[in-house]
Amino acid sequence: MIYYQYRHDRARRTLRGIDEQVAKAEKAVAGKVSVKRNRFIKLTGANKSVNRDLEAKARALAGIKGYTTNLTSQTAEFIIGAYHQLWRIEKSFRMSKHDLQARPIYHHKRESIEAHLSIVFAALAVSHWIEHQTGWSIKKFVQTLRRYRTVTIRAGNHTLTAADPLPADIQKALATITTAAETPSDSGGSATAAEGTH
Repeated sequence: MIYYQYRHDRARRTLRGIDEQVAKAEKAVAGKVSVKRNRFIKLTGANKSVNRDLEAKARALAGIKGYTTNLTSQTAEFIIGAYHQLWRIEKSFRMSKHDLQARPIYHHKRESIEAHLSIVFAALAVSHWIEHQTGWSIKKFVQTLRRYRTVTIRAGNHTLTAADPLPADIQKALATITTAAETPSDSGGSATAAEGTH
C-alpha cells in the first residue's frame, strides 16, 4: 500500500531545484556551457534539446511524496508520521556506534556479544532519557561534565573532599535529572526511557 502526501515547503524546494536544472539544461543546449549529466537534457543523435515533457511532469509532481507500507490496518497519518520519525532511529545508530562505542565488538562468544550489546542499549536508553529531561544532546552533556572532577584525599583520620564549582546551567541540568529520577515510574520521563529500549 502506498500513501501520498503533498507539502507546500517540499514543493517549493523541488520547484527551485527544477528551475536551476532547467536553466543549466538550456545553457547546455545553447552551447554556452558543456553538456553534463542533467535529466532535462534530451539527446537524439547529435541533437540536444530540453526535455519539456519531463519538465512538465516533474513540476506536476513537485511536493508529492509516496510512503510504502505493508501495515494495512494503520491510518495514513500513522504511517507518514512513523516515516518522519526515522531520523530518530538513524540518530540512535550513530550514537550507539560513535558515542557509546558499540563497534567494533572484540568478543567471540555469543554470551559476551549479547552482554556487550545489552550494555550499549541500556546506555542508549539512559542517553535518550537524559536528552529528554535536559534538552541537551548526550554528546554535549558528557563533554561538558567530563571537565569537572571531585577529589577525595585521606590524611590520617581526616578525609578532605575538593570539587570544581559547577556552573548554573549544569546545576540546573543535574537538578532536573535528579527530580525526574525520583518521580514515580508511571511518569513521562520513565516512559521515555522505556521507549529508547525498543
